[in-house]
Amino acid sequence: MTPVLPRIRFGGAVLVAFLCGLLFAAGFDLTPFSHAQGRGVASKPPVQQVKPLADAGEAFVAIAEHVTPAVVSIDATSDLPQVAQRGRTPGRLPPGFEGFEEFLQPQRDRPLSSSGSGFIVSDSGYILTNNHVVTGPDRRTAADRVTVRLNDGRSFRARLIGNDPETDVAVLKIDGSGFPKVALGDDHSARIGEWVVAIGNPLGLDFTVTAGIVSAKGRSPNGLRDTSSYAVTDFIQTDAAINPGNSGGPLVNARGEVIGINTAIASGTGYFSGYGFAIPIGLARDVMDDLIRYGRVRASQLGVGVREVNEQDAGMLGLRTIAGVVVNQATEGSPAERAGLQPGDVIVKIDEQTIDRVSTLQRAVREHEPGETVRVEFVRYGGERKTVSIRVAERPGTGATPLRTDSRPAPMSGPLGTKLGIVGAAYVPGSEPRAVSPGLAGVRVTEVYPNGPAAGLLDGAQQSDVIVEILAPGTRRSVKSLDDLASAVSRLKAGDYVSLYVHSLASGAAPLRVVNIRVGG
Repeated sequence: MTPVLPRIRFGGAVLVAFLCGLLFAAGFDLTPFSHAQGRGVASKPPVQQVKPLADAGEAFVAIAEHVTPAVVSIDATSDLPQVAQRGRTPGRLPPGFEGFEEFLQPQRDRPLSSSGSGFIVSDSGYILTNNHVVTGPDRRTAADRVTVRLNDGRSFRARLIGNDPETDVAVLKIDGSGFPKVALGDDHSARIGEWVVAIGNPLGLDFTVTAGIVSAKGRSPNGLRDTSSYAVTDFIQTDAAINPGNSGGPLVNARGEVIGINTAIASGTGYFSGYGFAIPIGLARDVMDDLIRYGRVRASQLGVGVREVNEQDAGMLGLRTIAGVVVNQATEGSPAERAGLQPGDVIVKIDEQTIDRVSTLQRAVREHEPGETVRVEFVRYGGERKTVSIRVAERPGTGATPLRTDSRPAPMSGPLGTKLGIVGAAYVPGSEPRAVSPGLAGVRVTEVYPNGPAAGLLDGAQQSDVIVEILAPGTRRSVKSLDDLASAVSRLKAGDYVSLYVHSLASGAAPLRVVNIRVGG
């Protein structure tokens, strides 16, 4: 016979376990004590849970409403016809690490164009974006025309103030004042796991907002940028959805401050598949300030080629941790070479800052102006520690890239060319193979300049558009001849808006449409 006491003890243990289970479930609102749930009847989540979620949602709404007005869409066009491989620049970005210059139109005998994003950083119209958004496939030749469009629908011709291929940062300027602007934050204080928002123009979807977290910091994915010793190696990694067209757009923290410029994605297809990378805003701000003030980037350098410490290096030098930067070479005549640094030395500290990786070294050196002195602590073979003072030098800088002057199309001339960006000819009724509209008269558009006001609005390739009427400030008249149109257009000033009433010869019905154009100068 089984003793009673053990059975009681066993039963008590089961009861305690059951009650503990109820308490545990109640803590997660799985089994409320207050009432029994009927089948198929869902209980309402408690207010304590709903309110934080609502507050979080409102926070994202506030960020989007606050920042989006200062985000811009950028279209860059190069007059020189080029043929480019969509989304790839040969020899620059290997598969899996595509940049965002995806919206390329590589047709032969047509201008090469690209689109991206940017954000206004001053009410006077300075804009930060990526270098590859406003330059050609070589990352150095500037686009011939850059147009910036704001969230409120206004568009502006932008000037390239300066660009730096090494950091992939460019600065644009639009004329005007009182523009909405973003607040620049501190990427140093950004923490892994905190919420971030990416805003831009991916895949042609203007002013799109996505959210995610900071996935990593100080990321230096191999191949993401070129092998230059000046290239950025401390990207912010995020899982906020970013796609082609997001390039140059802001990565924003939960306080509505920009902490990075979205610049690349890790993907086997060239589209979002989990991770994107942003240039830290601290670096971008330094580059911007130099470009605006000096016309070039005044970045400091030690004059060394480096790599990160591995386990074997640490073992060889007796390092307590696998951290530091190995000197592969000290350039002849460089500050580092003059101070006695040699290949194999491991840099472990700059001034009071511990150096654990290449990106940390880069930042520590960049924080000093060229000509300033830094104290460099390093470990040499045998475990010997040394400290030397090095006066950092300025690396070769880059200013605004000059526009091309070769193979450029003929300049626009005459009132139609300079003000509308078109070439026209008198339309001869009956010249079509089939009757379109008996008695149709007007000016046939025979060419549309790729960088002119009418680009993308009128058809010059097929020569199927016939202008029959013009509506402009102070005038409305039928267009029966080339002189009629030229006379009306010649009275317009740069910035005026004009409506052209256009018949299309591409259809037998010759439908009429209205084309509104902002007059050029």
